[in-house]
Amino acid sequence: MDPRLRPALRDALTRPGPTPRPAAGQTVVLGGHRGAGKSTLLPRVARLLGRTGVDLDAHLEKMHGRPLRTWVAQAPAEFRAAERRALLELPPGGLVAVGGGFLSHHPDALAGTFTLIIPVTFETYRERLLTDRTRPRLRPEVSLEEEIASIFREREALHARVPTVALVDFLRGCLHPEELL
Repeated sequence: MDPRLRPALRDALTRPGPTPRPAAGQTVVLGGHRGAGKSTLLPRVARLLGRTGVDLDAHLEKMHGRPLRTWVAQAPAEFRAAERRALLELPPGGLVAVGGGFLSHHPDALAGTFTLIIPVTFETYRERLLTDRTRPRLRPEVSLEEEIASIFREREALHARVPTVALVDFLRGCLHPEELL
């Protein structure tokens, strides 16, 4: 969870607004940028919903026996096809955190899911990606700073086209929303 957003989220929780909930049997997807906190929030959302959570990136590494960092660098199209297939092969009604590029690359694969968008500020995104060297480079031909800025901008525009539920709206419907914050 982005610490810069916590005060605004807490404030927003005090105001009336929608409280969307996933339908019974509907898959819940945690989506958003790299470094937004999807994997960290996964067990907390799992507890709130009473569902088992799957981190799709970890699932892919285990299934294929390949580290994502090298897979994305060496065969990005193969990786993207595998991540799409993996989501579609999961049993319906689960909870899954998808990788940072999923919403941008596979928006149609999310049809019928309850896609919860995990927000992150550019500043937090940048800080996390500059310090976390385990994440794969997506554009090694440019500087890391250029990559971070361009990917964030591009994905923000693409994420806006995907039907998602805002984290604050989801939290309004929870008994103990502070568990996620």
